Amino acid sequence: MKKTLLTLCLILAMATLAFAQDAPVTHENVVVPGKPYSPYAGRGFPTMALWGDTHIHTSNSLDARATGCILGPEEAFRFARGYEVTSSNGELLRLSRPLDWLVVADHSDAMGAMNEIMAGNPQLMRNPTLKDWHDRIAQGGDVATKTAVEVVYAFTGVAGPPVPEEVLDPTFVGSVWKKYLETAENYNEPGRFTTLIGYEWTSTENGNNLHRNVIYRDGADIAGRINPFTTAESFNPEELWKWLDNYEKTTGGRLLAIAHNGNLSNGTMFPYEINPATGKTLTNMYVENRIRWEPLYEFTQIKGDGETHPLLSPNDEFANYGKWDRNNLGPYPKTKDMIPREYAREALKQGLLMEDKLGTNPYKFGAAAGTDAHTALAAAEEENFFGKMGHVEPNAGRMSHPLAEFPPSDLKWMGWEMLASGYTAVWATENTRESIWDAMQRK
Repeated sequence: MKKTLLTLCLILAMATLAFAQDAPVTHENVVVPGKPYSPYAGRGFPTMALWGDTHIHTSNSLDARATGCILGPEEAFRFARGYEVTSSNGELLRLSRPLDWLVVADHSDAMGAMNEIMAGNPQLMRNPTLKDWHDRIAQGGDVATKTAVEVVYAFTGVAGPPVPEEVLDPTFVGSVWKKYLETAENYNEPGRFTTLIGYEWTSTENGNNLHRNVIYRDGADIAGRINPFTTAESFNPEELWKWLDNYEKTTGGRLLAIAHNGNLSNGTMFPYEINPATGKTLTNMYVENRIRWEPLYEFTQIKGDGETHPLLSPNDEFANYGKWDRNNLGPYPKTKDMIPREYAREALKQGLLMEDKLGTNPYKFGAAAGTDAHTALAAAEEENFFGKMGHVEPNAGRMSHPLAEFPPSDLKWMGWEMLASGYTAVWATENTRESIWDAMQRK
C-alpha cells in the first residue's frame, strides 16, 4: 500500500512539474513566458480588415465649394459611419454598410476660404477677384463650373489672376484647421469608428499633378500645433518632406504622405533620373526621403486608374481600364514619352533598377485607393455612386455633362468618365488611429 501511494505521489509530482513548464505564469495580470491554452491569447499581429477612404473633400476645399458642395467634415464623418445624410443637391443617401474609418483630407491651400467667399464675407468682398468669383459661382450651372476651373488655375500658375493674399492668411487657415480638428475628435470612437486627421497638399504647378495626402497618427492635441503645409510655401515635394520631418521633430508626432494621380502629372510623378522640381540628377537623399515619407501610393480613384497603361503593359487586357491620359490638370496635352513616369506598375519596376544604382528603392510602396470625392460623400459603390463634384451628383444630365474643361484648349473630361472608386483596406490590430496608421506604414 505504501509503495502504491509513493508511486502515485511521484506521478502527480511529475505531472505537476510538466504542467508548470508549459503553463503561463502570471504576476499582477501580466503573462510571462509560457504557452497559453487559448490560441487567441497574446496575439500581436493584425487580424482585422478595416475599410475606409483616405481621400474625402468637403466644403472646406476651395474647388469643392466652388462646384456646389455645401456639406462639411461633420456630414462626411456621419455618412461614413452609416447615417443617412442629404447631399448638396437634396438627395437622401446612405451607405450599404458603414466604413470603419475615414480621412477628411481637404486642400490645405485656402482651406475654408470659399465658404466665406460664398457667404459674402465683407472683408473678402473688398477684393475684386474674390467678389467676381462669388458673383459667377452664385449663378450656378456652366458659369459656376468654368469659374471653379479658373479658381484652380489661380493656384497652378497656368492662367488668370494670382491667388488673393486674403485667402492665404495663416490666422484664417489656422482657425478653420482648429474647427476641423474639433469635429474629427467629436466623431472619433476608438474600437468602432476612427477619424484619421489629414489634409491634401495640392502641388499643381503648371497643371502637373503632384498631390499628396498627409495622414496623421496623432490626435488634435498634437496635430493642432502646426498649420498644414501649403503650395504658397512650395510646389516641391522635397519641401513637403522637410515640413513632415520638422513636424515630427517639433511635436513628437508621426506623419506619412500618399501621392495620387500620377496619370495627370505629365511625366513628373515618378522620376527615374532627373528631378523635375530642380532639373538635377536624382540623389541618394531624394530616394531615401521619398520612401521614408511615402510608404503608399493611391493606385486608383475617380480621376482614373493609375496602375498601368496599354503602352506599358500591352499584353494586359485590363491595362486600358479607366484611363485619364489626355492632359494634366491644366490645358497641356500629354505625349507618349511622359507615360512611363506616370504609372505605379512601371514605378515598381524602375525602383528596382534605382536601388541597384542609388542603394534605395524609392518606389517600394504599398497599394491604396481613394475616392477623391469633392462631395463630402465616400460613396464608391457603383449603384450608389455620387460622383466627384456637386455638379455631377445624380441628375438626368449627369453623364453627358462635362466634369471639367480646360480652357483655352478643347480638352475636357465628361461625367461618364468618372470611376466609381475606391476604398482602402488595412490589416490592423484594432480600430484606432494608431493601429490603422501603423498598418499604412507597414504597407
